[in-house]
Amino acid sequence: MAATMSNVEEIRTRAVLGEFGVKNVHSSDFPGNYPGYDDTWNMQTFQKNFRIDIVNLEENSMEFDMVGIDAAIANAFRRILLAEVPTMAIEKVFIYNNTSIVQDEVLAHRLGLVPIKADPRLFEYRDAGEESAEEQGSEIDTIQLQLKIKCSRNPRATKDSSDPRELYLNHMVYSSDITWVPIGNQADVFADSVIRPVHDDILIAQLRPGQELDIIMHCVKGIGQDHAKFSPVATASYRLLPEITLLEPVEGEKAERLKRCFSRGVIDIEDVNGTNVAKVVNSRLDTCSREVIRHDDLKNVVKLARLRDHFIFTVESTGILPPDVLVTEAIKVLMTKCQRFLSELDSPSVE
Repeated sequence: MAATMSNVEEIRTRAVLGEFGVKNVHSSDFPGNYPGYDDTWNMQTFQKNFRIDIVNLEENSMEFDMVGIDAAIANAFRRILLAEVPTMAIEKVFIYNNTSIVQDEVLAHRLGLVPIKADPRLFEYRDAGEESAEEQGSEIDTIQLQLKIKCSRNPRATKDSSDPRELYLNHMVYSSDITWVPIGNQADVFADSVIRPVHDDILIAQLRPGQELDIIMHCVKGIGQDHAKFSPVATASYRLLPEITLLEPVEGEKAERLKRCFSRGVIDIEDVNGTNVAKVVNSRLDTCSREVIRHDDLKNVVKLARLRDHFIFTVESTGILPPDVLVTEAIKVLMTKCQRFLSELDSPSVE
């Protein structure tokens, strides 16, 4: 009976990586599916088991564990990060002069993809019915940027020089050449955080003497669902926590080969009474390549699995907002969705 219960527990909680496929991939923890298990939804049980552990937090990236949830909720959270957390991006490009070889449409598209360092929480969505005239927009829903630059010959360049960096001035147009033009009281409101492109070294165009750009841009608030330029993350992904179990001792040369089958840091060799013995050190680092299955004498001594309710999230911000802020905003969006759904359930149906 104990063996049967252990097998049931594995089916409910583990996805097992076999030689010819992956087992237990479907959700099976619903009421009445397994004798002896009460899988009915219970808020207290969920609150007890659910947790978020921050593993690594840097300026533009973070890794954290989300434990105790279903894959559907984890994936909804990922999709919200990609497409429903708002940012500010260039939406309207007014080109007054463009004598470069870059066409107006291509230039406008490249400018739109430049991430802008501006907190979207301080702005409102722009009315969809507004016209595209330059004078439209206000300090609460629009950021105005300007790109005005002209290329000329460098009078100090030597006659025998062929390097464009010496021959020309302003021949490389970078995102650092984009300047912020405050609207209304924005200069006072954002005095401590000047609005600018996130990166200064994004190449926009190359000019030659006599060519110039004179452009006004309007940034508005939007979400990645409308256009990828509004997405706040470079990537947001998750994977299940790997679990590696040695079914029997692995010693000597077999231990060395076993170690090489996995990513660095997963398997280590320890000395036990003068014999090298393999041990699992950190299965989290495993990429689940299943390289060990290629070895006939090793594939049956290792069990590869993944915990189905333990998600390792990786979030890389584009730099507009810190990754921990993005995660918090994504949680707020998910909460709003849930509240809207509950209110729809409570409201009387309209036929």
